[in-house]
Amino acid sequence: MTVFRAFTTNSAGTREHLSCCRSVYSGGAPIPKAALEAFRSKFGHYIHNGYGLTETNSPAIVVPFAREAPVDKDSGAVAVGVPVSSTTAWVVDDNDKLVAVGDVGEIVVSGPQGAQGYWGNPQETEHAMPGGRFHTGDVGFMDEQGWFYIVDRKKDQINAAGFKVWPREVEDVLYEHPAVREAAVVGVFDEYRGETVKAFVSFKEGASVTTDELIAFCKERLAAYKAPRIVEVIGDLPKTVTGKILRRELRKDK
Repeated sequence: MTVFRAFTTNSAGTREHLSCCRSVYSGGAPIPKAALEAFRSKFGHYIHNGYGLTETNSPAIVVPFAREAPVDKDSGAVAVGVPVSSTTAWVVDDNDKLVAVGDVGEIVVSGPQGAQGYWGNPQETEHAMPGGRFHTGDVGFMDEQGWFYIVDRKKDQINAAGFKVWPREVEDVLYEHPAVREAAVVGVFDEYRGETVKAFVSFKEGASVTTDELIAFCKERLAAYKAPRIVEVIGDLPKTVTGKILRRELRKDK
């Protein structure tokens, strides 16, 4: 996603630069609707989501070439796709029981591309891959047509005064603001609420907005408990070598 946002915000980029592309795919992180639409408006290409992890060796769920992913009407999340050939995916609760269509739980996948285990770590293998079924650690849901949506990483959930907040939902709203280039949301300690929602943002070149305005922008689009109470503006968000934003670095000493 970071690469596509960089393309979109680069004033030197034109539609002609990507005119030779037949299709465009993205992995590593789900594409927010606002980023997808901005990229297509500028370059004329629809971004197809793909979903997979190191343990799956290749995508396990992907948006087919000739299709556009639906958008969930409640959360605004763009679907990451449907299972690829010879691969099965489903959603389970904390007891490894199948949840109903539309309900949120952990995504589990099984297919020929899956790893057989973690080298030298049989305990973790049994925990994450019982019977060859890989528990991804990603929370999501499946709709009635079989499309899968990623909500967030299970370990990144914020518990604000007993209310569950998924960072990605807040991030997707922040990306809708025309001044925001990058956004990441984490939970930080709060003496009264236990945890509270904090957002880190960077701005597009030449753009600016006050933190109070960003908080108000989120409150207009989210339930009150989901909107960030704190916003910190930084130049660049910490990332992996592949450009994926590192929330864990933002949580340090916060």
